[in-house]
Amino acid sequence: MNTLRIANGRVLRPDHSIAAADVLIDQSTGEIERVAAPEEIDAAADETLDADGGLVVPGLVNAHGHAPMTLLRGYADDKPLDAWLQEDIWPAEGELTAEDIRVGTELAAVEMIRTGTTGFVDMYFEEPHVAGVVEESGLRALLGHGFVSVGKSDEDAREDMEKSVNFADQYDGLAGGRISTAVMPHSLTTVNEELLREAVERAHEADLPVHIHANETEDEVAPIVDERGVRPLEYAEDVGLLEDDDFLAHCVHIDDAEIDLLADSGAVAVHCPASNAKLASGIAPVAEMLDAGVTVGLGTDGAASNNDLDMFDEIRDAAMLGKLGADDAAAVPASAAIRMATEGSAAALGFDSGRVEAGANADLAVVDLDAAHLTPQHDLVSHLAYATSGQDVRHTVCDGQVLMEDREIQTLDAEAVTERAEEQAAAVADRVE
Repeated sequence: MNTLRIANGRVLRPDHSIAAADVLIDQSTGEIERVAAPEEIDAAADETLDADGGLVVPGLVNAHGHAPMTLLRGYADDKPLDAWLQEDIWPAEGELTAEDIRVGTELAAVEMIRTGTTGFVDMYFEEPHVAGVVEESGLRALLGHGFVSVGKSDEDAREDMEKSVNFADQYDGLAGGRISTAVMPHSLTTVNEELLREAVERAHEADLPVHIHANETEDEVAPIVDERGVRPLEYAEDVGLLEDDDFLAHCVHIDDAEIDLLADSGAVAVHCPASNAKLASGIAPVAEMLDAGVTVGLGTDGAASNNDLDMFDEIRDAAMLGKLGADDAAAVPASAAIRMATEGSAAALGFDSGRVEAGANADLAVVDLDAAHLTPQHDLVSHLAYATSGQDVRHTVCDGQVLMEDREIQTLDAEAVTERAEEQAAAVADRVE
């Protein structure tokens, strides 16, 4: 077997203790072979990454996003969700071409690799082009075509749903298993009940998960309560959506009964604190969800509403807003926030990642601790949650392959990607005008 050794650093163990250890990776399987003190690993490795002065952590997993929206970063800001979507984002998205989708995803991949994210979710359109970038970049991803029925004829809405189901069926397991898929109805209010029920049933028959936006704003809750007399997640359960492989983005405006539904079902809630704060959608009751036993993942949402894909920023936001929402400084402690971005998000996506231990996917990042803002090193778990930036990442590894070494991306031409993205974004803006 070909082996990769990450040497001379410290490791964040699954229990969040810190140990001086090397990580030996079997590159033929993409799995961690062993984590042990350097003197306990005798085998010579084919390749070595120097982690001296660094901390080996699980690669972060971005459990909800829209990768091509990097082209709309800074395009429209400081508006509530409905106005932002209807006045700015949807008209711009209507002008996006397949080439725009590919270039925007390349830009997202560069940003994620640079900031220690090794796995992500994408809900968008022209997903075969997104899959091509995943293949090339070396990242791991769960992809799906997001479909809606509002504003469409019955025929067009059904065609959109069929595209989501067919993509999920055809692309699952590609890129050597690094691509997985889900059926992705956009939300409980933008897909009619008939298509939602059918899509959920077909997904589960094919052993595929369902990913959907839920309870993001109060305006997504009130119509369901008014029309159906039940809360949104009760409706979701009725259409068969809350299975243990399904995962729901946002979950901001959920009540105690809906929290219990999530906990009992095993479905995962994906928290998007920065996007929710920027759009003034609200603060999700993360502390209450965690206390109830809900698995909570973490996502950035799209770069148009965040405005970056740095998951270390998201960890900090999750901890800070969790405390504010609970009115309790002890709520959502550092360790819990980190677990959201690692084990929680990996659980949402069905990835065997999110931890540094033998048998897990070799999806890892090395954080360089030699920085003023990470000094002194009283508590490295605290530093990961409250002080670390994605710019502190030195190496990124996914599926046992080195995607970035000493801050140089190995799989994509980062300079060419950013140049193309600038050109494509300008062309999109011109077309909208």
